[in-house]
Parts: sequence; structure tokens; C-alpha cells
Amino acid sequence: MRKIIHVDMDCFFAAVEMRDHPEWRDIPLAIGGSASRRGVIATCNYPARAYGIRSAMASHQALQRCPQLLLIPGNMAEYKAVSQQIREIFHRYTELVEPLSLDEAYLDVSDSPWFGGSATLIAEDIRRAINDELQLTASAGVAPNKFLAKIASEENKPDGLFVLPPAAVADFVRQLPLAKLPGVGRKTAEKLSALGLEHCSQLLEIGEAELARRFGKFGRLLWQRGQGIDEREVQTERVRKSVGVETTLVTDIHQPEQGVQVLLRLWPELIRRLAGRAIKGMCIKLKFEDFTQTTLSRRCELPQQALAERLCVEAWERARGRGVRLVGVSVELCHEEQERQDGGEQLGFDW
Repeated sequence: MRKIIHVDMDCFFAAVEMRDHPEWRDIPLAIGGSASRRGVIATCNYPARAYGIRSAMASHQALQRCPQLLLIPGNMAEYKAVSQQIREIFHRYTELVEPLSLDEAYLDVSDSPWFGGSATLIAEDIRRAINDELQLTASAGVAPNKFLAKIASEENKPDGLFVLPPAAVADFVRQLPLAKLPGVGRKTAEKLSALGLEHCSQLLEIGEAELARRFGKFGRLLWQRGQGIDEREVQTERVRKSVGVETTLVTDIHQPEQGVQVLLRLWPELIRRLAGRAIKGMCIKLKFEDFTQTTLSRRCELPQQALAERLCVEAWERARGRGVRLVGVSVELCHEEQERQDGGEQLGFDW
């Protein structure tokens, strides 16, 4: 039985800013792009969340909800430096650390000698060390696998700890809302709800075969997660499976020809980031004025500009008169070309 800890920093970017600027601690604060340049919110503090502001919200919408919101561009170099300090703390307890981003990671402490092997006491001490040494707070979940540890870390946020021992897993999972499962977004939750499925316990009633018929591979994954099953090991290195670039436009565009022109401006940067690596597919991403998005992909062995242009035009048909606010293009790397990466870097992130 594994002992997995998921550590998630509380409103990380905003927390670093509040630590460094105490006068911002009790006011609504968000890190993100300028409203005048169609920016989005990367993260915000809890006073801002009280106004309904959240990550990925358009900056202009956030300012409408909270006119007194302090919106700053942030300092990514500082956040990365602090993230490295946090990882150094993790590695005091175990070498099995899997970063997911700058502000969260899985730790496998199954064989850790600290505190007599108690994952609960290790998690408490990690949170103490982060607070004492960096003046930041972290929430943590302790469970027998990665899936459950991540769910657990959300239970007592902010600055909390939730422990899910093996004996409690079955009861905990049965009452777990499906909308809380990683990978179940709003649309998937709506589809599940239309089938009368709201909690994990109901997945057992519909059965694995029916879930697979309706949702494919994801249906089989739902079946496993609905029983608290997750056999994934903590990976000390993450694999980058794709390379991409995207841009949020200052004003919406409405014609596919305009989208192609944006794509042509992105193309040289995509080729630079790809650096000659072999690929097995290409994908176009469009985000519409209502913030819904679509993707269209095709298999290919080389980055083909003409193919990217055709995909852009085809994807545009899904706009149905809506303006487009974001255009992106990415390629899927071949297995032998997939590169090991630090979990904190996000290619193509456009403030």
C-alpha cells in the first residue's frame, strides 16, 4: 500500500506577492494580463475569490465584479525561484517527488524513514517547514494513491490537511461527487448528470461496459476512479508530449482569413520551439467570444503550414458567427522525441 502526499500551495502567485507586499494582504489581489489587452486571471487571493473571481476568468470581467481589484502582471522569475525552494523542502523527506506545476506536487513517502514512516506527520512537517521558512501556506492530502491524494488536498483548503486512510477509502469515494473527479469538466459533468449520474456510487450501477460505450477510454477511467483505483506511480520526471504556442487577441476576429494570418505569425515561434524534433500530429485551437473553445487535429509526420491553415479554416466553421478571441497551434511529439521536463513550465502561456 503506497503512502502518497499531494501538496498544493494556497493561491501561490498571489501568496508570494502578499508575503513580499504586506500592504496587499487584505485587499482583493489578482495576477494576470491587462484588461485592455484581453488578459486573463492566472490566480487571485481569497479576498478576490469572495467576489467570484477565479483563474482563467477574463481580466475585464474580474474588474467588473470587483472594481477595486488590484491587478498586477506578476513576476514569473520570482515564482519559479520560490517553487525551487519548496521542492528542496520536499526532497528532505523523499526523492520520489513528481512536480505537477510550480505550486503542486505528489510525494511518495511509502519508504520514508521520517516520523516512523507516518505520512500524516510528514505532511504536517512539510507544511510547517514551508510556513516557517518561506512564510507561505500549503494544503495537503494524504491517501493510498495519487488520485485520492489530490482530491484530499482540496478538502480543507486553505492551509489545511486531510488524511484518507485505506480503511476509509470505500465510504469516501462512494459519496464523492463526479464533478470533483480530475478530468470531469463542466460538459462531461452535464453529460453524466443527464444519465442520472451525480456520485461515484452510481457508476457501479451503470457498469463499466456501458461507461466505456458512452465515453470510450475515459469511461473505463471513470469506472476505476469511481472505486478509488489508481495504479499510477509517482514519476520523478514528467514527459512533455506536445509543443505549442497561442495568443489571445486584443479584439475578436470574425473571418477565417484573419485566423490564418494570426496562425502565420505564430508559425515561426512554433518551429523554433519544436527545434527539429519529430512529430506525429498537429492541432489547431480556437477560443470563441463566449470562452468556449474547440480543437481540430490531424496526423502528420512533419509540421506542415498548409495543413495548419486548412485545419484553422475547418475549425472556424464551428464558430457559427461567434467572434474568435484566441488562436493556437501545437504539435504532438513522437514517443522517442518526447522530452523530460520540469513540471512548472507551460509553453505558449500568454498573459
